[in-house]
Amino acid sequence: MPSIRTLTVPLIGILLCFCYYIIPNSISFSSIDLANYDINQLFNHNPHPPTYDPLKHNQPKLASNSYLEQSIPFRNRQQIGKENATLVMLVRNKELKGALQSMRSLEDRFNRHYRYPWVFLNEVPFDDEFIEQTTLMASGETFYELIPEEDWEQPSFIDEEKYENGIAKAIMDGVIYGGTKSYRNMCHFNSGYFYRQERMLNYDWYFRVEPDVEYMCDFQYDPFELLRRNNKIYGFVIAITEYENTIPTLWQTVEEFMAEYPELVHPNNSLDFITTHETSLNHWKSLVPSSTKYNLCHFWSNFEIANLNFFRSEAYGKYFDYLDKSGGFYYERWGDAPVHSIGLNILADKNSIHHFEDIGYYHAPYLACPTSKDVVASKRCVCKTYGVDGDRIDKPIDVGLFSCLSRWWKYGAGKSFLNEIDYTFNYEK
Repeated sequence: MPSIRTLTVPLIGILLCFCYYIIPNSISFSSIDLANYDINQLFNHNPHPPTYDPLKHNQPKLASNSYLEQSIPFRNRQQIGKENATLVMLVRNKELKGALQSMRSLEDRFNRHYRYPWVFLNEVPFDDEFIEQTTLMASGETFYELIPEEDWEQPSFIDEEKYENGIAKAIMDGVIYGGTKSYRNMCHFNSGYFYRQERMLNYDWYFRVEPDVEYMCDFQYDPFELLRRNNKIYGFVIAITEYENTIPTLWQTVEEFMAEYPELVHPNNSLDFITTHETSLNHWKSLVPSSTKYNLCHFWSNFEIANLNFFRSEAYGKYFDYLDKSGGFYYERWGDAPVHSIGLNILADKNSIHHFEDIGYYHAPYLACPTSKDVVASKRCVCKTYGVDGDRIDKPIDVGLFSCLSRWWKYGAGKSFLNEIDYTFNYEK
């Protein structure tokens, strides 16, 4: 049997720990009457526990395993920009890192001065981690929208057997993303459904943002305002050629559409931009081979700033529905970039399409940057980056061999040599 002395030592130790650690956190000895104090109060729940604010002086720092409540950092998110516009990103939960990279770049270069809202679209619900992190990164309001199944999945008229055979053929032919059903859904959605989403109906303008992109220059103006003031409906930064094996029958379908709806073809269209083939505009080198009249040129749609009312128009609606019924989005692998571009080249006034030559942009593997040294310096451009393989990229695609920009200057809206809006080079208005 253990002795009283043996039991006394650990009991004294427990009592000392109790007095040292627990009592000081529960009571203040300078303010209580020990003679009349009820010891049971030590174990009662404190209705007013001390608050922890990691943003305040002398508060414990956030640790690697700590959790910052979203409501703690108060931020004025009231919109400053004057236009009825939004930044929109179609993104998955697992792309959070890439989404934050793009947001950080665009917020720093542009949106922190305007606080336009962000709309995030996903075919599955966004998780709490995605919502919290992107909300903290944004300067404006954030909205998280679930795409209805009928807007995301293949239409009911798609023949399943023909669809599966098309996928098998695409894989055999080495079509980029040819074996991916979700990629087809994405291209189909971006071509004809993103502008129909309930949240998007609140806006007139959108700025499409992709994960894992970088904006290389300060904007120093509001691109939405520039487009509106100059009667533009669409703005792009890069024009390149498409992979023909993704769109074998697209041009044939477009020609059939124009034959059936000739009244929808705009009299001041830019069809010559996508149907001319002279090599003088591409350093006298042969263009990417095409088996149709279409030269494969298109605006690279992962950067586009545009008026939603163009896509909501009756003309674009008929155009998209005609293409959709052909099944090419699924039997082949039609991308939204050529679909958007051809629609604009047919249905819109070519003078309503704008090339943002002063916006630096990088989306692997292409870089776009201003050519004027003074613009580069004044807009704090960093016209170099590194590709996915680690190679340094410092040469813009603008007038490269496979760029269609020179062709746009000749057959589209031309190249402007006058400023179209007031800049704020390193100073406030």
